[in-house]
Amino acid sequence: MTHVHLLLLLCSSLSSAASASKSLVVSVRSSVLEQLGRETTLPCWLNPPQSAEALEVQWFRNDPLNTPILLYYNKKMYGIQDASYEGRALFGLKDAASGGLAAGDVSLKLLNVGIEDEGDYTCYVSSGQHSDRGSVSLNLTGTGTTPHLSMVWNEENLVNLSCGSEGWYPRPKLQWADHKQILTPKSLEYSKVSSGLVSVHSWVLVPSSSEVSCSVGLSDVDMKEARVRLEIPPPPDKQVVQSAPGLVAALVIFILLFLAALALLGWPYIKKRGTFFQKKGKSEGNQAEENIKLLPEVEKAALEEAKKHYVNIELEDKGNPHVTIRAGIFRDKHHPNVTAVTCLTAIRGTPGFTSGQHYWEVSLWHPNLEVKQSWWVGVTKATDFPLQGDAPSSTSNGFWFLSSSPERADSFQLNTEPKVLLPVRSRPRTVGVYLNYDSGELSFFDVEDESVIGSVTAKFQGEVFPFFNPGKCDRATMKIIKKKEPGECNDTGNNDSAQEPES
Repeated sequence: MTHVHLLLLLCSSLSSAASASKSLVVSVRSSVLEQLGRETTLPCWLNPPQSAEALEVQWFRNDPLNTPILLYYNKKMYGIQDASYEGRALFGLKDAASGGLAAGDVSLKLLNVGIEDEGDYTCYVSSGQHSDRGSVSLNLTGTGTTPHLSMVWNEENLVNLSCGSEGWYPRPKLQWADHKQILTPKSLEYSKVSSGLVSVHSWVLVPSSSEVSCSVGLSDVDMKEARVRLEIPPPPDKQVVQSAPGLVAALVIFILLFLAALALLGWPYIKKRGTFFQKKGKSEGNQAEENIKLLPEVEKAALEEAKKHYVNIELEDKGNPHVTIRAGIFRDKHHPNVTAVTCLTAIRGTPGFTSGQHYWEVSLWHPNLEVKQSWWVGVTKATDFPLQGDAPSSTSNGFWFLSSSPERADSFQLNTEPKVLLPVRSRPRTVGVYLNYDSGELSFFDVEDESVIGSVTAKFQGEVFPFFNPGKCDRATMKIIKKKEPGECNDTGNNDSAQEPES
């Protein structure tokens, strides 16, 4: 009987529509653009303003004989509505100054809009004698993930650089660029999941020394971008290397510090894992010999410059149950049953820094043990480490560090998103950390080898602290190395008399 009554009500209302009076005019906003998952309001009001409290108001999709989305009649709402809108459709306000139904505002508010809600909506108002209607188009957009970059070394010193992003609606635009020059991709593919959201994937071939960006967005105004600078030739085994979105403006510089390069103005001979950038006019063999001689001196000079800013670091011993600390020596213990190293075994150092240049060293060996295989060393702005073992420790949430790689014994890695691998010359016994807060440089040295492991640049904000992690299931210890004042014995790392923390 209820449905019969509704049908009669609809027919009666529609038959009076032909004689709409100027005293009852419906105004609408022709289209509305909204983000998926949010609430939206489709504006509809009487013009000139008059009370709609005693009128009949209906909102429906396309066919007026369909079950209405919203039905208001005889000064009350009726619960007969399309099941997909149940609990999501109600009267809304077209603007903050609206007086609602009493002022003739009969706008429709929709909660948690999805792709299936996109389309045309009809606002219908009737006094019984006169009626009018208007149509509103609802358009939806969905913002996807920041692009993810991955790269694989190709032949002829080229890199196959891929870019992917997901969760967009409608289909987004993807654009490659190299120093503001638009690149033509080798492929551009779109795919749609069952929810209707769109993923995009593309790849290009670029030189191994270049700076490339991939931007994805629904318009040129609001694009999400991932950028990577390639500075090294391919590794011998052409291993997969990845870079990522939100690198916190970081430009990963492998092997040679940017600082050292600046110090050698006019000396463009930079050795990078067996490949050389050469000046014209000299033979390749002679130039290579000069480069081989030059590189150690460059890196040694950079290390000596960093050591001018040596600062003694103290560990914050807060009774972490997963770490044993004794006289500046520490290692993991009672590690929870997790598959990866996490912040549960992390330790912060003091003092913190908000400006200036600072350098400190940490030993990764003990005379009675092998060189440490599992460790993190760097800086953090976090004041407390998350208790959850799987909580992220990336640049995006205030961690910048170098670590051993759990996946490759011949690589270190920076904690970019995702990880970026660095080649291992040899396992360092002592790692030096150089922080230039003002220029945003964080560099890591193999102290005994007097060489550069790698460097990352970032925009630091607030106070950052030295950061250490002794890893998981590694009996070898870490030790903070203090710089002695003149007249004191030098402390060059763990020695035979140093006590190892208890297991």
